Amino acid sequence: MLEISNNSELAPIPNKRYFTIGEVSELCGVKPHVLRYWEQEFPELKPVKRRGNRRYYQRHDVMLIRQIRSLLYEQGYTIGGARLQLSGEAAKEDSAQSHQMVRQIRIELEAILTILKS
Repeated sequence: MLEISNNSELAPIPNKRYFTIGEVSELCGVKPHVLRYWEQEFPELKPVKRRGNRRYYQRHDVMLIRQIRSLLYEQGYTIGGARLQLSGEAAKEDSAQSHQMVRQIRIELEAILTILKS
């Protein structure tokens, strides 16, 4: 899963149920056409499609995209290698996802604390 250092330059994921492709593009630092390509290459990435084939990503999709981005851009994996890494990490996914959620909650709580102190 993503290391904290790999995620530090990316904005925190807002507390929303669904995200548009444009929002995900900004949150993950990846262009929309790359996201559409990754949907074809990574079977785990399946955003909900609604009217007019509009994509709506959920929080777990955004976290998966950040992981794919880290594997490809920061760790130097090929698409095939990243696909293998993701399939091999299926067992570790729950604990790593929990770690990411705890990190996100901590950021939000620190923001609340800052507001309360002022």
